[in-house]
Formats: sequence, C-alpha cells, structure tokens
Amino acid sequence: MANSSPAAKTDPGRRAREKNRTLDIGGVKVAPGERTSVDIPLAAMYTHSDVEMTVHVINGRRPGPCLFVSAAIHGDELNGVDIIRRLLNYKQLNQLRGTLIAIPVVNVHGFLNQSRYLPDGRDLNRSFPGSERGSLAGRVANTFVGDILKNCTHGIDLHTGARHRSNLPQIRADLSSDETRNLAMQFGVPVVLDAKLRDGSMREAASDMGIPLLLYEAGEALRFDELSIRAGARGIINVMRELKMLPQRKRPAKIPQAVVASDSRWLRAPTSGVMRSRVQLGARVKKGDVLGMIADPLGLNESPVLAPAEAIVIGMTHLPLVHEGEALYHLANFHRRTGKVASEVQGFHEHFSDQEEEPFFIGWDDSLEN
Repeated sequence: MANSSPAAKTDPGRRAREKNRTLDIGGVKVAPGERTSVDIPLAAMYTHSDVEMTVHVINGRRPGPCLFVSAAIHGDELNGVDIIRRLLNYKQLNQLRGTLIAIPVVNVHGFLNQSRYLPDGRDLNRSFPGSERGSLAGRVANTFVGDILKNCTHGIDLHTGARHRSNLPQIRADLSSDETRNLAMQFGVPVVLDAKLRDGSMREAASDMGIPLLLYEAGEALRFDELSIRAGARGIINVMRELKMLPQRKRPAKIPQAVVASDSRWLRAPTSGVMRSRVQLGARVKKGDVLGMIADPLGLNESPVLAPAEAIVIGMTHLPLVHEGEALYHLANFHRRTGKVASEVQGFHEHFSDQEEEPFFIGWDDSLEN
C-alpha cells in the first residue's frame, strides 16, 4: 500500500525521504504524520440515539504497511478493548512506518448490551462482507469492509472465549500463506492453530482481499484477564516489528517458540450433572487422564471425563453445571511435541506473570533503537 517508484527502489536515500500516503477513512483525510480519531456512523438505536464506530488512525510519515487491529467484533469480548488502549499509548508509535488503524469496539450495539450478538440476533463475524441493504449485521460488516479492510495490507483481530469459557492465549490463522504463517509464529504465543476459514467471517473477507490476518484468542468474555492482555499487546508489537513498522529492540527479547497444532477438538460431556474440573488451562494431559468428574447433584453417581489422547488444554468451561453433549475442554494435539509445548506454556505464563505492570500501561516503553 506504500508509495513507490522504480527510481526510489534504486535510490535508498530517496526512498527514505518518501512520504506516506494520505488516508481517507469515513470521509476524513489523514495526512502523513497525523494522528486522529474518526467516528463512523452506524445504524442508530431505536431511541434515535446515534451509534458510531470509533477508529483511531496513526499515519506515519514514512511509507510502510497499513495494519488494522480490531476488537469486540463480538460485543462481550473485552480483553481486546484494553489491549488496544495500551497499544495506543505505546511511545514508539511516534516512529511508526506505514499506518496503524485501531478499532477498539467493532460491534458497538453488542458492546452496549454486553452481548456477543447484534440486536437482530446475528453474529457479526458470520456476516461479512455484508451489504448496504442487508441486515443490521450485514450493514455493519459492509461498513467495516469499505472503510477499514479496503485501506489495509495486514490485520489482527482480537477475541476471547465465550461466556464461562476461557481460551489459552493462541493464534488462529490460515497457515497456507507463508507470510501469515511467519507473522503467526512471531506473535509470541506458544500455541498456533491452522484454522480453516469460516463462511462469512472477517478472516474470509480479508483472505478474499489478499490481506494476511491473525486472530488472537485469549481469556473469557466479559472479563479482563491481565496475562492475556499483556501477551496480546506485546504480540501486536512483535508483529509490527516483523513488518518493519517499528524499530527493533536494542536487546532482542525471547519470544516463545510457537508450535502449530496438528489438530484440535472439543471434548463433550458424557452425561448431565455438576462437574468438578481437575485440570487447568494450559495443562498437559495424557490418554486416559481424568479431566473432571460429573456428579448427579441429587445422588452419589459420578462419571469421569477422560482425555482421549495426549494433548494440551487450550480452552475450557468454568461453569460447573453441564448438560450431556456440552463442550467442556478444547484439546490441541501436537504429535509427540506436547512436552515441548507444555514447557513453552509454563515459560509463557511465568514471563507475563512476572512482568511489572508499568510497562504495559500509559506510555510504556521497552528501549527500542531510534
């Protein structure tokens, strides 16, 4: 998306002097070196109260990729909102090459109602690319495609688990693209899932437009999880460095060695009842291990939930009341590399748990070169 010319390619000095392009978002022009917020109108509430999607734009002086970072496409997924807040206070953004477009809340209607869905009951992340005359979800998706996706070269979409379910910090992406795979491995989480594109998803719309997109999953809906937020903020910075949008650190930080899962599955409840879990998120389990016990609340009968194979627990329910067939544990298989992943997960937790809070809040800095 950056401006370039044959002469600039042969003259590094000239390329260094090139200016970034002026960006037009929601009818607002953002010149190179400018930083602004744009409020893009969405469908009003039935009370006629205006609803707007706020978009933060930082347009670097020098050319480079145009990266969008979005959160709360499901209105009850909150971790990404705080990740973007911290990202926007990162000091080195004043050295940005290219453009950063940050959308803290995509699904504003759902966010106001603390709901995953829009008021029409539709899932916004199954409504892309949408249309101007479609459902409410389709219209919001169409606005996002026209004002955000069409301006960008890369993207990161921030998610959490559903209500009462937590996800281990992980990246989901279409790894058939070499560039997407590389960015996924550089994000800095130990688990990467090669996830198929889902019909109507933002990832599918981005793929159709040739935009590499990473989906970051971490934590639980309607909850702030500090480790997930820290890891997400750091991961975005890692990707921006890899894209040459930000300078490298003076002393390169150790990035967890991500391992791609060969497959994953949800383990479902064999019976209904009250469950007591025996494992934690990120645990390594072996075939036959008891992950939890489901008891009859009115009697003494208990049924074990057994691991079908060696795996890492990358998602789990926290609600003890379960029905037969309900998803309980999300297990990722790594084909003889489970021990390595378990070690990386432990190191990952220790690293982000031991961090002082200050660098991840207002004005956080990590000693980058100028």
